[in-house]
Amino acid sequence: MDAKIRLYVDHPLGAGQSVPLDRAQAHYLFGVMRKTVGAQLLLFNGKDGEWRASVAEAGKRGGTLICEAQTKPLQMPPDLWLCFAPIKKARTDFIVEKATEMGASRIVPMQTEFTNSGGFKRERLQAHAVEAAEQCGGTYVPLVDDIARIDRILAGWDTSRQIMFCDETLSVSPAALTLSGATPWAIFIGPEGGFSPRERERLRGLAHATPVSLGPRILRADTAAVAAMTVWQQALGDWT
Repeated sequence: MDAKIRLYVDHPLGAGQSVPLDRAQAHYLFGVMRKTVGAQLLLFNGKDGEWRASVAEAGKRGGTLICEAQTKPLQMPPDLWLCFAPIKKARTDFIVEKATEMGASRIVPMQTEFTNSGGFKRERLQAHAVEAAEQCGGTYVPLVDDIARIDRILAGWDTSRQIMFCDETLSVSPAALTLSGATPWAIFIGPEGGFSPRERERLRGLAHATPVSLGPRILRADTAAVAAMTVWQQALGDWT
């Protein structure tokens, strides 16, 4: 079996289950990867774990796969959201890909006062999350929200979800993260230039927000996202 090919499908998976392929999936498998009837690959849908499947029908515009056996159970990530301000296209793509690989359960783009997110397209970023999960062996794909203003996000916030607020103006050690990892969390990352003074003041005033420093150096927003998730996973997540 060629275990290198993993495909996300929006279809139930189970023993003997047939899975139809859309045109793009058929082109990838049969046109790009040159697979034929009988070829095997791995499927996941974010609900039923990972399954080994074989090609039953192959065509230019579609095809059919048959599930044979489960190879991995569903592995849910910690209840951790990454809330970030989109930046340049390629670097925003990087943030979404790495957040998926590192175990974010939801990705929340924020419009802040300093956000410059020209050309934001949620569907493209969701596709990047799918591709990242296919590549890293994950069985779950985080939802990528549409972009929303940070004040609107905070106005509707469930205060049972703690916030790790990355503030480059402070020197608070990540050791301040003392609550249980079983508690829902979110990481807030600002744009280039950081959060505005007004946004920073509001976040500092929240009882459910913990401001932390990511070190003595100012990090780019995409680097900060990876560093922050690493800190959280090491302190409270499923790396411990």
